[in-house]
Amino acid sequence: MADFKNAIELKNVNFSTDDLHIIKNVSGAFPEGKITTLVGPSGAGKSTLFKLLNGLRTVDSGEIIIHGKNINTYPPVDLRRHVGLALQSAPMINGTVYKNIALPLTLNGKELTEETAKELLHLVGLEEELIQRKTKDLSGGQRQKLSIARTLVNRPKILLLDEITSSLDRISQQDIEELIVRINEKYETTIIWITHNLEQALNLGHYTWFLKAGELIESGPIDVLKNPTNEEIIQFVKGEAQ
Repeated sequence: MADFKNAIELKNVNFSTDDLHIIKNVSGAFPEGKITTLVGPSGAGKSTLFKLLNGLRTVDSGEIIIHGKNINTYPPVDLRRHVGLALQSAPMINGTVYKNIALPLTLNGKELTEETAKELLHLVGLEEELIQRKTKDLSGGQRQKLSIARTLVNRPKILLLDEITSSLDRISQQDIEELIVRINEKYETTIIWITHNLEQALNLGHYTWFLKAGELIESGPIDVLKNPTNEEIIQFVKGEAQ
């Protein structure tokens, strides 16, 4: 990873809750402008790690460095503007597509022009005619695209994706995958993507992290998954491929 500047670096990060040690002395880096997939068994601590990177949780010990600055030096609003998060559930508020896409600015007392909203819809592959459609009338794939568009309102430098295609049909999944690659290439956005889909991780990731039981077992170029040498990763890949 030495060839690239790091967008995020973790140094001996630990996190516990309810006497459960979830993240265990994790050190590693996510390269700038690349797609890193985050894989491993359920309960590995992947979603908790995202909450630490987005400031929704605070480390017990260790450091998280984002673009050269300690995460604690970012005001919460600035941090979430800088590090966007899109979730599997794609939660929506009642109302129109426009109301949802404008939400990050509305919460900060700002307005999103309809023109910019339409540009964002176009970017994520949604028809601009949907702008006044009620979100309850959207398909699962459309809701997920809208969720990503909403995350992009603040033009985050880093985008965290938590299982965003796991509940979608194959066509919608491919649409989202192509969209994320397009965002990565067009804006050089650093993407960190939690996925249980091994094929997705292999096809889209430049790099990968493999977590198990809160520990970072291995990280590096995608060959870590394609041609694993670590026995735990070999067994995981075999199990997922069956």
